[in-house]
Amino acid sequence: MSKNIKETIKSLVEESINEETVIKQTKEHINNVGKNIDVFVKELNSRKDLHDKSKLEEPEFKTFVEFTPKLKNSTYGSEEYNSFIKDMAPALKHHYENNRHHPEYNSNGINGMNLIDILEMLADWHAASKRHADGDIIKSIEINKERFGISDQLYDILKNTITIFK
Repeated sequence: MSKNIKETIKSLVEESINEETVIKQTKEHINNVGKNIDVFVKELNSRKDLHDKSKLEEPEFKTFVEFTPKLKNSTYGSEEYNSFIKDMAPALKHHYENNRHHPEYNSNGINGMNLIDILEMLADWHAASKRHADGDIIKSIEINKERFGISDQLYDILKNTITIFK
């Protein structure tokens, strides 16, 4: 195809895009973005309804009944907290294997998670920090940055996102 024909076709295409076409295409784009967000919302609502249900059944339930009050009175990341976590190992292994919002669910940790997993994880961390007498979500994110090898970029995103809850 000669250069002149290509330029003519390009010119015709550009001329056919008028205000009405731009408005129509923009509205279609807005609608498509809304549909995509609806998919995220649907998945988040499903996660909300199913979150941590495994804690209400064995092999997790009795362990969480025993350790929830102990964890509440401990400081997240402290030696005492970590010793409780070690004692809970069998129940936590089951919990992590059945709840994809935990980095331990994936063999690749945080890097194996999707954005929905990350959002549920952050919501979980925030709620968990409120269960501790001295809970602090920012401190929890800092501890978990080291614990799970969270990149600086994701760390900043988590801190920026958590402000929605305040």
